[in-house]
Amino acid sequence: MSGLLPRRTAVIVFLAFAFAYFLSALVRAVTATLAPTLADEFALQASDLGLLAGGYFLGFSATQLPLGAWLDRHGPRKVAMGFLGVAVVGSLVFSVATGFSGLLAGRVLCGAGVSACLMAPLTGYRRWLEPTTQLRANSWMLMTGSLGMVASTLPVQWALPVVGWRPLFWSLAGLIALSMVLIALFVPRWHTAPAGSASEGASARVPGTPVPAGYAVVWRHAYFQRLAPLGFFVYGGMVAMQTLWAGPWMQRVAGYTPLESATGLFWINASMLCAFWAWGMVSPWLHRRGLGADGLMAAGLPLCLVVLAGIIAAGPRAGGGAWALFCVSCTFVSLSQPAVALAFPQALAGRALSAYNLVIFSGVFVVQWGIGLAVDAFAALGLATVASFQAAMAVYLVCNVAAYAWFMLRGRRHNVLQTSAP
Repeated sequence: MSGLLPRRTAVIVFLAFAFAYFLSALVRAVTATLAPTLADEFALQASDLGLLAGGYFLGFSATQLPLGAWLDRHGPRKVAMGFLGVAVVGSLVFSVATGFSGLLAGRVLCGAGVSACLMAPLTGYRRWLEPTTQLRANSWMLMTGSLGMVASTLPVQWALPVVGWRPLFWSLAGLIALSMVLIALFVPRWHTAPAGSASEGASARVPGTPVPAGYAVVWRHAYFQRLAPLGFFVYGGMVAMQTLWAGPWMQRVAGYTPLESATGLFWINASMLCAFWAWGMVSPWLHRRGLGADGLMAAGLPLCLVVLAGIIAAGPRAGGGAWALFCVSCTFVSLSQPAVALAFPQALAGRALSAYNLVIFSGVFVVQWGIGLAVDAFAALGLATVASFQAAMAVYLVCNVAAYAWFMLRGRRHNVLQTSAP
């Protein structure tokens, strides 16, 4: 199918993909909850747990560039099903692991297997949905991801004493297999769109011009270059705070107990869920009134910079509520994903989205690792724990300010995207 989907069909397709993305977010975040259990059972050190968490992102990142080309060539249905099959295998490998190497192999396979769960539907939405509906679908996909992260915290903690962690992963494998069945049944088949066709919108190429192979046209695109620093530092940093550094800050700076920190993370994820739901509700209304992604990001992102500066200044007085406000204020940057898709022809949407996703997850890795290195470095210089965290976050704030400044300055030179185009 190459045209817009009827409303009922679009809802069913969205729900099929949203179920898979919910499971992918749960799989991504669940090891944080399982860390104490795994450390006790397998005698894991902190470095082992860090590598185990990183294994997921290693598998995820390694697939992004081939994933984009495959999505453009074969479409979301076939690619998502193939990748999810790998996630089923990864969950089963993890569930039967008898040592660290088995756990790591399972996590790498899980990361690779769920790596298409967001890019596949966003590629399809570029063809199947109107631009305003794409904005809503993108926000609500991220909402289901936040729901998965919420499910990975206290609900998993409550279930562990009852079922154990191995049956938990057997259940995840079964649910992922079910998501494959739903995608096979309800997602349309893919037919390559002719280059320069009318359906390609404002960013279409000249009719008859072949679509370039590879990623060079994506990396060189002025709008992609404009958004890349925001994706790396602001978007990637938001995920890094949500999935890692908000917890240590709450415990080591604000003095939370582990249970209080877990509860704080639960409410951070719940706040993100509500924020993405709200974006899905209001973004089409804003779009129809001429408020596109660029204008909203330009106006809204300074809020997250102010909140982060306030967290740094408050130090121990900034707890879970402050980090929830920071993450919510960062959600303006989520508008950049559908904006990237709309900046390219349909035939390049998969590569553009996957390349941008690679930028985001590279940012997650660098910010997670970089803040840890900075905290240790400032401590080695003689700063106390609280001051070391504050200084490391100040460095991160400077990076975010620079990324925002780049976005604004490049916008004056390259006004290349009109998100209100049909």
